Amino acid sequence: MRVLFLMLLLGLSNGAPAQEIALTTGQSLYLPIYSHVLYGNANVVGKPSQYPLSAMVSLRNTDPRLPIRFLSARYYDTAGKVLREYLPRPVVLPPFGTLELFVERNDMSGGSGANFVMVWQAEKPANPPVVEAVHADITGNRTLSFITSARPIK
Repeated sequence: MRVLFLMLLLGLSNGAPAQEIALTTGQSLYLPIYSHVLYGNANVVGKPSQYPLSAMVSLRNTDPRLPIRFLSARYYDTAGKVLREYLPRPVVLPPFGTLELFVERNDMSGGSGANFVMVWQAEKPANPPVVEAVHADITGNRTLSFITSARPIK
């Protein structure tokens, strides 16, 4: 038991070496968004209940030296249709800067399979940004919250 605890504490549990961070001059990122989650039992027409959520999307420049530019942040619905562009013009994030986008709880247009596709670039190779969405509903004494993370796509 002590050995397992020490391995976890030291990060040695999988024996894999730390991955080298690949610098890049830009990427397209896919971020899953849940405008609602399905829950409960199906009703008489076979549909489960829907629980609406807000989503705060956080775009974070992780490079300590270089600014990066987000060119677009397109929001898609479950069927893959573009609902809107959240960045009508490019936004420059300074080193360690953050930009937040927000999908309101009452906007269920995206559906449970909604997503963002974001495009960023840098003039020189930079650390890729961290892009996450915090999904939440805080009602009375009940809280539902979880995070989704973006991944690069071609």
